[in-house]
Amino acid sequence: MPKMNEFEQELDLTPAREPSRYEIALESMDEVLRLFGVFDENLGIIQQETGAIIKTDGGSVVITGEEEAAALAHAVVDKLLTILRRGENIDRSRIRYAVDLAKEGNAELILELLDDVVAFTNKGRRIKCKTLGQKKYISALKRHTVVFCVGPAGTGKTYLAVAMAVLAFKNKEVEKIILTRPAVEAGEKLGFLPGDLQNKVDPYLRPLYDALYDFLGSENFHQLVERGAIEVAPLAYMRGRTLNDAYIILDEAQNCTCEQMKMFLTRFGEGSRVVVTGDITQIDLPRERKSGLIHALEVLEGIEGVSQIFLTHKDVVRHEMVQRIIKAYDRAEAGRHYDRDER
Repeated sequence: MPKMNEFEQELDLTPAREPSRYEIALESMDEVLRLFGVFDENLGIIQQETGAIIKTDGGSVVITGEEEAAALAHAVVDKLLTILRRGENIDRSRIRYAVDLAKEGNAELILELLDDVVAFTNKGRRIKCKTLGQKKYISALKRHTVVFCVGPAGTGKTYLAVAMAVLAFKNKEVEKIILTRPAVEAGEKLGFLPGDLQNKVDPYLRPLYDALYDFLGSENFHQLVERGAIEVAPLAYMRGRTLNDAYIILDEAQNCTCEQMKMFLTRFGEGSRVVVTGDITQIDLPRERKSGLIHALEVLEGIEGVSQIFLTHKDVVRHEMVQRIIKAYDRAEAGRHYDRDER
């Protein structure tokens, strides 16, 4: 074969590749509307996340583009259509999670989330795991006596724990639900808040109240509180007690001191279960105090009966901006660690 001259070498004479093409049959036009979303909002997200071009010819979805992009989009659209055909809805977070799994070669795993109903709210809404991390968390709650769940805001740590607590209470597996938080002052002074002690600590406990209202309804919740079957209180109220046959949830545990965490973990008695949730990136303790949550994770690693679950930004089920914010802070924190190492 004759050698190419310099002019020919500078030119890209490789024949252009034909774009890859995939086609998925539709069962109805309604599928197109639900898949593409209002004003094609879902379609725009899928195309943006995969880099493929997606259209419909009426009877099918046609996907074209570079092989990698088209194959990725095909896997995502195929699974999203399966979700729709099982009577579920799709939204931005579910689409992006499907794309993340498909990029890892695990697109089919999203279908594992469809059939497991964790609980029902007071209004009959079904609560399901939305990510594989949440599914692992629920599995740990079912199998272990003590569960630590660490992850960023919006991953459902507290909400799912409350759901399982209410379920255990309704099934008479426990006699009481106890929810607690350390009343750490995050930039505000507790003493300057109006009212008595209960009024002062209520703002710290509000997320726990909200979750209980969701599953029990306001009236039923207050009746159970009056009976002593539900207790929502600051962590300091736990000192000196032994808690039998109770489902005990410690929320915002990153703000416990090591002494508080040890005190809490030695309160539960026969027939009780303990869930500890927290976000180690949001510690409000003074810098010289080590978080009791971090210390407990180190001390209790590998202990029989204790499970440690770590959720990430991929498990965030709030608004998509929460995911972006968490990732940005993670990058910034990684940069600070790098700078310190360099120094």
